Amino acid sequence: MKTKPTKSYLYEHVARIGKALSSPKRLELLELLAQGEKPVETLAAQADIDMRLASAHLKALREARLVETRRDGKYIHYRLSGPDVAHLWVTLRETAEEHLVELRVALEQMASEPDSLCSESRESLLQKAKQGDVIVIDVRPPAEYEAGHLPFARSMPLGELEKRLADLPADCTIVAYCRGPFCLMSDEAVKLLRAKGFSAQKISDGVSEWAAGGLPIETSKN
Repeated sequence: MKTKPTKSYLYEHVARIGKALSSPKRLELLELLAQGEKPVETLAAQADIDMRLASAHLKALREARLVETRRDGKYIHYRLSGPDVAHLWVTLRETAEEHLVELRVALEQMASEPDSLCSESRESLLQKAKQGDVIVIDVRPPAEYEAGHLPFARSMPLGELEKRLADLPADCTIVAYCRGPFCLMSDEAVKLLRAKGFSAQKISDGVSEWAAGGLPIETSKN
């Protein structure tokens, strides 16, 4: 006769998720994977850790069923096991921002242009982008843009932005975004654009925040 599971046994399984999320680097890897599927080599480079450590962290996330793998020849690609994992990261970060004043202060100190944050609501920004009243640019790497991006956004990777300024209208506000509040690429984009005479702002949202808010995300296949 099978033993009936105890409450402690149930909590232990939920705690597996908490344990997997207890490492700062694992949280960073989840945020990177929320941008799209990536091989371990790319994840290690973007998280600024060596391959062995990246593999160990990814193994822990996989054991908690938060990530899945796909083999392509000699390469192993990682992806989130579902959109709910990206939402979990957004909820965890937002809860931390709500309750940890240290985090809020650190975010304020990170902003290179404190007045650069766009005041438009998500719905208003979407409508203005649709009408062409603002130009939304995605400054992440092209592969991340292709995996998922905000509607009407143009792919203009940060490393290419200065060379592509002629593609942007001089008489329209440019709104940049990247991976989310912890990402500084949009700050750098705004700084560059303003130095070149453009009216530029940023939103702190990335695709995960946008999706968690119930708004649409497009892919290169849309």
